[in-house]
Amino acid sequence: MSETIALIIIALGLVFDLVGCIGLVRMPNVYAGLQSAAKCVTLGTCSILFGAFLLFPADPTGIKALVCILFIAITTPTGAHALARAAHKFGIHVDKHAVVDQYEEDIDHHQESETE
Repeated sequence: MSETIALIIIALGLVFDLVGCIGLVRMPNVYAGLQSAAKCVTLGTCSILFGAFLLFPADPTGIKALVCILFIAITTPTGAHALARAAHKFGIHVDKHAVVDQYEEDIDHHQESETE
């Protein structure tokens, strides 16, 4: 029974990974693609690793899967943020339909404080 649940969680993780990869390619700009990929791939990969943990709970493989889940949950959002910030600094601006551009607001506030 637990093997079936583990395989279902792994299959669900594969679906999330697939959706994240498709979203990365299909979204209209870098920032939307990064958001899609970071959220879906984090959830998908963590689901796959959690399924591996359920398959091998007392094995070193299961312990490594838990450690990897923690590592991915911390590093993927941080990496996506770094890529978005680098894209903005490089000159790839937010879509014209965007309501808020917080990076631009931070730059404006930083330039105002330097002139004072």
